[in-house]
Amino acid sequence: VCRINLYLSLSLMPWFYGNMFYFQLVIMAGTVLLAYYFEYTETFPVHIQGFFCFDKAFSKPYPGPEDSSKAPPVVVYSLVTAIPTVMILIGELASFFSKPEALQERTILTADCCYFNPLLRRIVRFLGVYSFGLFTTTIFANAGQVVTGNQTPHFLTACRPNYTALGCHSALQYISEQRACTGNPYLIASARKSFPSKDAALSTYCAIYTMYITMAWRTKGTRLTKPTLCLTLLSLAVLVGVVRVAEYRNHWSDVLAGYATGGAIAAFLVSCVINNFQQTEALPPPAVRPPRPEPPLSVPVVSTPSVESPLEKLSGSQVRGGHRG
Repeated sequence: VCRINLYLSLSLMPWFYGNMFYFQLVIMAGTVLLAYYFEYTETFPVHIQGFFCFDKAFSKPYPGPEDSSKAPPVVVYSLVTAIPTVMILIGELASFFSKPEALQERTILTADCCYFNPLLRRIVRFLGVYSFGLFTTTIFANAGQVVTGNQTPHFLTACRPNYTALGCHSALQYISEQRACTGNPYLIASARKSFPSKDAALSTYCAIYTMYITMAWRTKGTRLTKPTLCLTLLSLAVLVGVVRVAEYRNHWSDVLAGYATGGAIAAFLVSCVINNFQQTEALPPPAVRPPRPEPPLSVPVVSTPSVESPLEKLSGSQVRGGHRG
């Protein structure tokens, strides 16, 4: 029975790992598609909120298109993608070649048909988890913007409402008509996506995830490098939020919500996925205790009765007689 159970477990392990690999690919593909639909299609319409007439919080000047920003989305997205990739590659290569025992482990079975180098397996796993978190952060940020429909500080400038036709006589009058805006529909739709700030969320996610990866380095000479990198990444994330607020593209509440969103997703993936993976990789083999030496067998000494022979008696009596004579 034990042999049958062992055979079944060994035969089912490749099937289990192979199916889990395909299941993870399906989840990743679904996440990418959902992020695409949120970002580039109108599948999920933006919630239309009303506004107060002459509201100063939404009457800031129009800062121009996103590409004219001091922190344009192309630069932010490029840094968010490139910095963690470079850090993971450098850190894993340095830690792998600095361990002599790692060079001896060439291949490892990961599915029913494939053998991968342990270095390649770790890099793919770290980058895969990071990519999944990046798309997840994008989905959460876009979903928050679509559901809430909060206006940007320059919303009324892009909206261009006709206050006379709307009958605005005081700033306390609330306008809830969907056709109140007369501006560019594309700019109006973009001005309704403010909460949370997607750029702040992605920057914070990148900073926290990369900070954990750099803090996990065990190579020599990185005591000053690691805190410098962490401080630089946090400073860049804060700078992105400050630029968004200074250019009237987001409110402070939007930026803080973006920080919280990206930080929460990064902390969850680090603590629940990457940390468990690190512990599994560093798990030492079970120590085999040497067998205890058994004490030597003590042979009991048994006193056997001695029988004196007649010849010994005779010789003894002769010796005593000779001494007397």
